Amino acid sequence: MNDYLTKHPHFITFLLLFSLFASLTTSLTAQSLEGAMKKQGLVDIQTVDPSILVELKYSTTDNFVGKDVYGDLTRAYMQPMAAQKLASASRALQARHPDLRLLVYDAARPRKAQWNLWNALPELAEGERQKYVADPRKGSIHNYGCAVDLTVATKEGKPLDMGTKYDFFGELAYPSEEERLLKAGKLTKQQVENRRILRTAMRAGGFSSIEFEWWHFNALSREKAKMMFRIVD
Repeated sequence: MNDYLTKHPHFITFLLLFSLFASLTTSLTAQSLEGAMKKQGLVDIQTVDPSILVELKYSTTDNFVGKDVYGDLTRAYMQPMAAQKLASASRALQARHPDLRLLVYDAARPRKAQWNLWNALPELAEGERQKYVADPRKGSIHNYGCAVDLTVATKEGKPLDMGTKYDFFGELAYPSEEERLLKAGKLTKQQVENRRILRTAMRAGGFSSIEFEWWHFNALSREKAKMMFRIVD
C-alpha cells in the first residue's frame, strides 16, 4: 500500500479531499437542521436553563435505528414556551432532588428526520408503528418543537435506572403497565420510583406524559401545536 501511495500521490490528495467533503457535509447537515429550527423561532434549551443536560441520541448510533440521524447536531431546541416549561420542570426536580438533573435525549425534530425514524420500522403495521413513532404525514409533536424525550441523571450525567433503555419498544416501557409489571417482578420499586421522579418534575412544569413511553412528554397537544406553530421541515 505504501508503494502504491508513493507512486500515486494524487490518490492521497483524493483521500484528503474526500475526508474534508464528508466532514463538511456532516457539519452542513447540522447547520441546516439548526437553521431550520432557529428560523421558526425555536431556542436552544440550555440557553434557557444551563443546568439541563443534553445527549441527543439521534446524533449517535445508540438508538433504535442504529444510525446517526442528526449528524453532528448536539444542541436541543424547543419552542420558547416549551423551553420555559422545561426550565420549570428542571427547577421542580432540583427543589426535591438537588443532586439530580434532567437529561434530554431528543427535543425538536425536523420532519425529514421523522421520515427516517418512521421508515426504520417496516416490520410493524402502521397502526402498531404509531405507538412508537408518529406518522410524518400527520406530524409528530416533536416536529412542532413541543415535545421532549428525556430522563433523570446525576449531576455528572449518569442516567438513573428506568427499567429499560430509551427507545425500548415493548410493555416494559409503558407507564400504564408499571403497577402490573412491578407486581410481576419485571420492574423494581426503584425503577418505578425513578420514573415517578421524572413524571412529577415534568408535570410540575406543565407537561403531560403518554401511555407507551416513560421518556416522552408533551408541552401541548398535537392539535394546539398545529394551531400555534408551523411544522419544522
